[in-house]
This record gives sequence, C-alpha cells and structure tokens, in this order.
Amino acid sequence: LSLAGSPTFSFSISLSLCPRCVCDDQLVVQCAGQHLTAFPAELPLATRQLIISDNRIAELPALQLNYLSDLVYLDCSNNSLTEISESTFGNLRRLAYLDLSFNTLAHIEDRTFGPLASLVMLRMTDNPGLSEIHPDAFAENAALQVLDVSRNNLTRLNMSSLIGLPALRSLGLSGNPWSCDCDNEDLCLWVHHMSPCSGQTVCRSPPDMEGLRLAEVGLRLRADCHQGLGYWDYLFFVAIGFVIFSAGTVSAWVMGVLMVLYERYSKKKSEEQDDEEEDEGGGAGPGAGHGNGDLIKPGALSLAPCTAPKSLILHTQFSGLISPGTRKLFTVLQLLETFVFMFLMVCNKLKNRSINGLTDGKPRTHKDC
Repeated sequence: LSLAGSPTFSFSISLSLCPRCVCDDQLVVQCAGQHLTAFPAELPLATRQLIISDNRIAELPALQLNYLSDLVYLDCSNNSLTEISESTFGNLRRLAYLDLSFNTLAHIEDRTFGPLASLVMLRMTDNPGLSEIHPDAFAENAALQVLDVSRNNLTRLNMSSLIGLPALRSLGLSGNPWSCDCDNEDLCLWVHHMSPCSGQTVCRSPPDMEGLRLAEVGLRLRADCHQGLGYWDYLFFVAIGFVIFSAGTVSAWVMGVLMVLYERYSKKKSEEQDDEEEDEGGGAGPGAGHGNGDLIKPGALSLAPCTAPKSLILHTQFSGLISPGTRKLFTVLQLLETFVFMFLMVCNKLKNRSINGLTDGKPRTHKDC
C-alpha cells in the first residue's frame, strides 16, 4: 500500500496506457513520430514531460491536457494545429517549456498563454499562416525569458506584447515580412536598442526600405513619422481653440456685467450722498454758515468721492488670458475706462476749486461734480 502511494509506482502501473508511446520511470512520455491524428488518450497523470512532435494532431483537447497538472515540458512541434486558446492551457501552471513550431496556426488570441505563469521558453516558429498576435497574448507571462516567432507571416507586432515581459532575454523575429512603416516604429526602435546586430530581421515593405534591417530604420522612422501633424493633432488644436474662445467670451461677458453693476451702485451711492448734503444745507438756513463769522473748513465738507473704481481696470490684469476674438471688446472697454478716468480727474479738479472757493468766501456749489 505504501508503494501504491508513490509517484514512481503509480507511473509504472500506467505504462500499459501508452501503447504507441514510450513511457519511462522518469515521468517522460515520448510520442514523437507515431503518426498520431489525435491527442493521445489516457496518459499518466504524473507526466512531467510530453513530446508529441512529428505527428498529424490537429487539436489540443483542453480537458485531457489539463489533467496533466504536473506537466513542465510540452513539445507539440510539427503537427497540424490550427488554433489554441486560453482554455487549452488552463491548468498547466507549472509548464516552463512550450514548442508550437511547424504548425498551421493563423492567429494568437487575447491571453492565450495567460494561465502559464511559469512559462520560461516559448517557440512559435515556422507557422506560414500566423499573421497576428494579440497585444495581450503574453500579458501574464512575467517569467518568459525566450520568445521565438521567427519565420512566420507577421508584418506587425504591438510593442505592448513585449513591454509586459520584464524577464525577456531573447526575441526571435527573423524571417517575417515586416512592414517598416510608422505603425511599426516602436518595434524598430526596440530592435535598434536591444539587438542591433539581428541581420535576418529585415523589412519587406515599403519598397524603399525593402531589405533594410529593422535596427537600421528605427531612427529613420522616428524622424520621418513625426515631421507633420496628424489628424488628432489638428482636432486637438481646434478643441483647445474653441475652449479658449468660449472662456474669453464668458470672461468678457462677466466683466461687462460687473462693470454695469458697479456703475449703477456708484451712481446710486452718489445720489444718496447728494441728497443727504442738500438736506443738511437746507436745515441750516440761509445764513447759518456765516452767523458766527466762522468759515467752513475744507475737511468738514462731505462731497461724493471721485476716485477711480478698481473693478473698471480688472480686465486689464487678465488680458493675457483672453482669446484674440474678444480683445476688440476689451479695447472698447479700455477706451471707456480712459474716458471715465478723465471724467473723474475733471471732477477732482472741480471739487478742489469748490473747496478753494469756499475758503475764499465764495458761495458753495454742491453739483460741480
């Protein structure tokens, strides 16, 4: 009973389940070159290495494959596989080596290798129909160190597929018909900095770059692809211009409203003060000011203040923030401000004359301003 619980004993009992494969006591199942058309059934659950290369297997059944949770090494090269998905490797969290070369894969979907958290080496070479790899295909393979996608039909490779691989040490890109245009600028720059001597990684298009190495065209693409403005650049400038124009218009309207309100308030305040002064002058009598022979002191007068309102010139402090479309309006406001300021200066002079006239014995006038 104690032997039955050991992995070696259970594996040896399962040797009879490998009629067309070679199973040994090292937890290795060798099924290469057996002309298999389907995934081998009833494999030992303790299998650590599975080699099914050089067959005609068209599909990897997720249910059977995921029973092999201890699998570390899987070689599926030189078969007829056409498609793999995230569920294919759903329970193979210990898998470190995967070879899918020499198959007929057409595309790699989103998070296809996501469950393979321990994957260190991935080979997907010589798939003539493989033309697309999803940007998030390797999003969760932080341990991946070697990635080989040579001799496929790839024309572009999104850099987000590589940026998310901090442990990546080797990348095979040769033998693909790479398109060296602005969409591939990031890839060319990455090759330029990471592997500048990759001689077989050359451009297939456009015609003027055919045969050039990706490492050579990286800096050239950076210069060519950023000379002019793109569609989104112009759209951004239009949006910013509209926002600035709207902000300038609203600011001008608010400043105008504040100026009108201040004018009304100043006018009302001035009228109230004039009324108070008239009431005080009428209650004193015709000769009240000269009954005791004393002159009225200039400091005793209570005339309406004739100082320049500060809010009338606030808009000049923000003229740099106003859009050109509203500067004409502020020019008019500035002219109005100048006129008001000159008017107030005249008021001050008239007030001074009035006070000097009273001190000289001339009759007092209240409405010179």
